[in-house]
Amino acid sequence: MSEHPSKHPSLLAQFRSFCYQNKATDFETAVTYFAVFGGMGWSVDMTKPLDKLIVNKVLSNYRYIHGDLTKITHSKPTYHAMLTAIATGDRREHSAFKKVNVGREDGEEVIDFLIKDGFLKFDRSVEKPVDEKDGISDKLLFITPFMRFWFAVISPTYKSIKEGDYTEVTKRWEGMKSEFTTLIYEQLLLELIQLSFKDEFEGDAIESIGSYYDKNVEIDILIKRKSGAILAGASKHSKQKMNKSELTKLKENCVKAQLDVDTFILYSKNKFSLELKKEKGEHLRLFSLRNLAKLTDNLSEDDLLEYTNKKY
Repeated sequence: MSEHPSKHPSLLAQFRSFCYQNKATDFETAVTYFAVFGGMGWSVDMTKPLDKLIVNKVLSNYRYIHGDLTKITHSKPTYHAMLTAIATGDRREHSAFKKVNVGREDGEEVIDFLIKDGFLKFDRSVEKPVDEKDGISDKLLFITPFMRFWFAVISPTYKSIKEGDYTEVTKRWEGMKSEFTTLIYEQLLLELIQLSFKDEFEGDAIESIGSYYDKNVEIDILIKRKSGAILAGASKHSKQKMNKSELTKLKENCVKAQLDVDTFILYSKNKFSLELKKEKGEHLRLFSLRNLAKLTDNLSEDDLLEYTNKKY
């Protein structure tokens, strides 16, 4: 399977462009609105309620946006169903095949097309499991936040939207809203970690960064350096403080996956317990929302990406 990562701007580049274009003042608000409208070059007034903007920008223009999209997907229901399965499921290829009810060969052909046309990219486990039978199918990520929103929320409720009835779509969005930004935070966190360690790891750079998953274990963050040194991390996006049990669990998972980890990384949206703070040092790095907000430092016109699609 081929991948074309080079022709698409990174999520960080899309996010910085979005923040500059729309004069973001608050990081969390920016992430929330970016998770819905990101990657399209649209002007978004973040002082207006998100749900109102969804109606005005997306639902009111449903026919036009749908028309633009079907030029790429050739109106193939299988393509739309596959994108919805990935936008709403565990992002694994084979889970999506099951949901869409296609065989492996046909499914892979559809995924290939969707990668080639810029909807998706692979999000492979950084390390392969030691035991081959514990391997699991690859995960996928949307390249553009808006496309993920569209196929998770809008596309499945198109029939009633077309008739101008927004009850179904509103209900669907209500059910997903609170968790919807988590994936964006996770992706931005990887960008932050890469930037944070860039100078420090100069002689032994990061070779691959992502997550680790097999049949038994999932690790949020896994980094491999040129020398083979491994860093592993866990992230928490809820309102509770992160405490030592999260580190213990992370260490246990690394043992299960037979990973020899040199340094641990923890991200907590809302503070750390004193116990964890005491352990902070060379082999335990702590990141918080405050660190993440640095991703929008020094925004300038140079951050503005050029978009050729229609603006709504």
